Amino acid sequence: MTRFSDATRQQKLVVLIGAAVLLCILPFVVQMAGNAWVRIIDIALLYVLLALGLNIVVGYAGLLDLGYVAFYAVGAYMLGLLASPQLTDTFANIAAALPGGLHTPWWIVIPLGAFVAAGAGVLLGAPTLKLRGDYLAIVTLGFGEIVRVFMNNLDAPVNITNGPKGIASIDEISMFGFSLGKTHHFFGLEWPKVTNYYFLFLLLVLFAVVICHRLERSRIGRAWMAIREDEVAAKAMGINTRNLKLLAFGMGATFGGVSGVMFASFQGFISPESFSLQESVMVVAMVVLGGIGHLPGVIVGALLLAALPEVLRYVAGPLQQMTDGRLDASILRQLLIALAMIGIMLSRPRGLWPSPEHGQLRAAGTEPPPSPGPGGELPVKLPHGELPPATQIPPTTGHIVPTER
Repeated sequence: MTRFSDATRQQKLVVLIGAAVLLCILPFVVQMAGNAWVRIIDIALLYVLLALGLNIVVGYAGLLDLGYVAFYAVGAYMLGLLASPQLTDTFANIAAALPGGLHTPWWIVIPLGAFVAAGAGVLLGAPTLKLRGDYLAIVTLGFGEIVRVFMNNLDAPVNITNGPKGIASIDEISMFGFSLGKTHHFFGLEWPKVTNYYFLFLLLVLFAVVICHRLERSRIGRAWMAIREDEVAAKAMGINTRNLKLLAFGMGATFGGVSGVMFASFQGFISPESFSLQESVMVVAMVVLGGIGHLPGVIVGALLLAALPEVLRYVAGPLQQMTDGRLDASILRQLLIALAMIGIMLSRPRGLWPSPEHGQLRAAGTEPPPSPGPGGELPVKLPHGELPPATQIPPTTGHIVPTER
C-alpha cells in the first residue's frame, strides 16, 4: 500500500513539473508565430479567472448570475480612475494636490479592486436572497445592465467616467521597478508586454485555482453544494443559507474585480462596450460548457471559448472571400461559434469535463445500491403487500393507544 501511494505521488509530481515547464516555455514558443497569439492566450487566462469566480456562484452555490460582468466593470473602472489622468483632468483640486498625477501602485489597486467588487457582490446578493432560478437570473441581468448604463452616462453633469468615450492612458503595472508594459531581455530571450502579462495572469489563475480547490473541500463549499442541491433541506439541516449566499456572491465578485483590474492595465483603455451582456453570457457559457462545479472542466471551457473566436477569424475571412463579400466575417464567426457550442452540448450534455460525483447516478439511469441494515444484511425485495419477518406487526396486548386527528 505504501509503495503504491509513493508511486502515485511520484507520478503526480512528474506531471506537475512537466506542466510547469510547458506553461513557462509556452509564450516563447507561441511568440515565434507572432505576439498576437500570445495576446490571445493572455485574454484567455483573464477569461479563466472570470470563469473560476462565476463557478463559485453558479457551480458551487447554484445561483444563476447573468450580471457577472458588472464586477468585471467595477474593477476595471476603479483602476481607470485611480491610475489615469481622468480625475486630475476633471477636478482641479486633485490636480493641485497631486502635481505628478494619480498613479496608484499595484499593491493597493489589486486588493482594493477585489474589496470593492466583493462589496458590489454583497450589494447585489442582499435583495435577491429569496429569489431562485429564472427570477434570480433576471435580477442579476438587470444589475449588470444598470452598471454598464451607469458607466456610460456618468459624464454629466460631472465627467467622472468619460461616458462612451472611455478612459485612456491607464497605467501599466510596475512591480519593484520592473514595468510589465516595456520590452525586456532576460536569458537571451525577448520579453515583450504580452509575455510579461502572461506570467502575471498565470500566477493569478494558479492562485485562484488553489483558493477554489480549498473552498470546494471546506465546510463552506459543502454547505454551498447542499444549497445547490436542495435549499429547503439545507436550511432544515441548520445551514445559514442567507450568509452563505452572500458569501458566494462576494467571493465570486472578488475574482471578477481582480480580472477587471488586470484587463484595464493590460488594455490601457476601457469603455462601457467592453462590459456588455454578451460578455456575461459568454462567461456563463464557459462554465456550463466545461462542466458546472468542476475546476478542470471550467478551465477547459474558458480556454476553448476564449480562443475559439480568435481562431475562427482565419476561417471566416476565407469564407467571406469565397462569397465575394456577401457574408459579414464577424457575423459568420459568431454563427460558427454558436454551431460549435450547440454541437458540443448535444454530444456532451454535462459538459466537456463534468464532475465525477455530481449527477453521475442520474446520468447513468441507475439507482444507488441499497445500504446494509444494522446487522450487515441487505434488504430483500418481496412481493407487493408483504413485509419481511423482521418487520411483521407484533400482536397487540389489548391496550389501544388513542391517536389524534
